[in-house]
Parts: sequence; structure tokens; C-alpha cells
Amino acid sequence: MDRVIAKKKWSRKRILTIAGIVGIIVLIGLSYYYTSGNSKLNVDTDRITISEIKKGTFQETIPVNGIVLPLKTIYLDAVEGGRVEERYVDDGAIMKKDQPILRLSNTDLQLGLVTQETNVYNLLTQMQISKNAAQQNTVSKLNQMTDVQSLLKEAERVYKLDKYLYDKKAIGSQEYQQALNNYNYYKQKENLTEQILQQDSVSTRQQLQQARQSFEGSQNALNVMREKVGDLIVRAPIDGQLTSLDAEVGQSKNKGERLGQIDVLSGYKVRVDVDEHYLSRIFLGLTGTFDFADTSYKLVIKKVYSQIANGRFQVDMEFVGKVPKGIRRGQTLQILLALSDERQAILLPKGGFYQQTGGNWIFKVSDDGKRAYKVDIQLGMYNTDVYEVLAGLKPGDKVVTSSYENYGNMQELVLSK
Repeated sequence: MDRVIAKKKWSRKRILTIAGIVGIIVLIGLSYYYTSGNSKLNVDTDRITISEIKKGTFQETIPVNGIVLPLKTIYLDAVEGGRVEERYVDDGAIMKKDQPILRLSNTDLQLGLVTQETNVYNLLTQMQISKNAAQQNTVSKLNQMTDVQSLLKEAERVYKLDKYLYDKKAIGSQEYQQALNNYNYYKQKENLTEQILQQDSVSTRQQLQQARQSFEGSQNALNVMREKVGDLIVRAPIDGQLTSLDAEVGQSKNKGERLGQIDVLSGYKVRVDVDEHYLSRIFLGLTGTFDFADTSYKLVIKKVYSQIANGRFQVDMEFVGKVPKGIRRGQTLQILLALSDERQAILLPKGGFYQQTGGNWIFKVSDDGKRAYKVDIQLGMYNTDVYEVLAGLKPGDKVVTSSYENYGNMQELVLSK
């Protein structure tokens, strides 16, 4: 006899069908929730940084590194090349002006000095010989002049006597004419002798002047050669500290080669490297500060080097007021360089949020502190601690400033402890 079998209301197929339909509805709901509503993420407040927006004094600064240098440095170059024969001092020595540092030797210069000295002595001897010959010639001409003058006087005496006698008819005209001719002859000879003596004097003076000029030129050349040889002993040009002496006994140094330097100990400056991005904003008079031994010190820009190398340029800064005790050449200082004057502004503390937002938006905490939501902001200048807020936030607002790296595209944070 057949038995009626009751049909099951919840078959396996039916259950799977209903489950599939429910799953699809859930997926559709979740998709709608995430695309049409605000995506949320639960965040533990102990793992984030919440900062308050404040109004205060703002100054745009950039961090830069500076190297302490002497206020003035004199470089030591080899004026003349040679072999290092002796070092009188070592690196770090405190030098006095003209104190010897090292001695070079140069055979060619020393031989040149001997040759030049010999030339000068030869010229001096030749000049003395010429001078003696000129003096002897002048004496000879003077003797001739004396003889002529003596003969002229005698001829004049005879002429005057014969003229008197001739006027008295005591002698004939022939004897008188002979006396007149002798007188005129010696008178002309005296004039000629005077001219010769004057010309000889001028010629002698010119010769002596030329000889003296030649001797002086040779003497100057000798002095220059002596200075060259003297430059083989390298001396301190100023008082200061000898640094970076690069010369060992036995080394050969070329003319113009750098040997070392001397630092003036009267003060220090700081050579600062700055990114080329700030070149147009750096000028004389800008100030910076740094901390040394728990004390803050101030610097001011005194010189700007506009040459750019490896994307950076340099400036020289000098201390304003006191100089830190114990500071040393070559020491590195971390400086905050001010690019603007102090002014009142709305301030946002710096944080890791900037890497993900670029400063265009931030999570602002609600008044009840239970959630944080996205708001658009506009930032201006900044320094090492804060950003200047131009729009989107006001003093008293609280924002999440820690990193947003794990937040993805979340629109809202649910804050919990």
C-alpha cells in the first residue's frame, strides 16, 4: 500500500538559494554603504597624535648646517719651487709674523743669484774704470786749457807792448803785425779749448749717467734675485695659527703649489650651505640662531656666494654679540635661518599627516571628541615646528597630525580609547 511522503519545507537547495540571495543583498548593501556614505575606521586615540590649533608668533625658518671657520685665512703658496730641506714647525703651531715655517732649496735660483752678483760686480768695476778715465781726460783737457790761457796772456802782453812801440814809431809794422797775429791765434785757441772742454764735460756726464743706470738696473735685478732666493724660506705673513701644512722633508714643490694656511685667531665666521631653491630669498642681514652648551647664539649673513654647486650655494655668517666659548675651527653647527620677520599667525604643529595629504586636507576632531572627519585646509609658510594656516582651521580646533599611512580612503575616523 502506497504511503504519502510529506514534502520538506527547507530543502538543501532552497537553503542555498536563500543564502545566496541574502549574500547578494548584503554585498549590495555594503557596496552602497561604502560608496554612497562616509567610510569609517575605528582608531585608538592612544596610537595617534591629536594637536590643537593655536594663534601665536610665527617666523619662517629653515634648518641649515654651518662649518666654523676663522674670520680670516691666509693661504701659503710656494712663491718659488724647490725641494723641502727643513721644517721648522708643525701643524697647529701659533705663529708670529715673519717666523720661518720651512726651507726649500733650488739650485737654479742659487746659481742665478751668483751669476747676477758677478754681473753687478763687473759693471761696478767697469763703471769705476770709465769714471777714472773720464776724470783723467778732464784733467788733461784742463791742463791744455791752462797752457792755452798762459800762452794767450803772454801773446796779449807782447801785442800790447808792440802796439805801444808801434804807435811811437819804435818798431816796424811787420813786428807789430806778428804780435797781433799771435794774440788772435791764442784767443781763438782759448775759445776752441773751452768748447772742447764743455763738450767733454757733457759727454762724460752722459756716459756716467748711462753707466749708473745700467748698474742700478743690474742692482735691482740682483735684489729681485735675492728676494727669490729669500722666498725659499717660507715665513708666516701674519700672526695666527698654522693649519694644513702639507710639506715633508724631501718633497719637491712646484711654484704656486699650496703648502698650507694660517688662520687669524681674532674671530670666527660660519660657512653655511643653503639649497639653491632659496637663492632668491637669501640676502645680507638675514639672521639665524643656534644652540651651543644650552645657550642660544645669533648669527647674521655678511656675504652671499651666488655660485651654485651640486644644487647648493654658500653664505658666510658672523656672530652677533658674544661668541661661544670653546668653539673650534671645523665644528659643525645646526642653524635655524630666518627667512621672514616674526608675526602673528594661526599655527598647525608639524606631523606625519603631511606626507599623505600634501597639506591640502586634514582630519579634524569633532567637538565631542568621538570622531574626526576630513576638512580641506590651505597652508602657507612653515618652519621646523609648525605650518602657517591660511584657511580651513581656527584657533581651538583639534586635528590628527600623526601619519595617515594606514587610513587609505577613509572619510571619517571613529575615536576610541
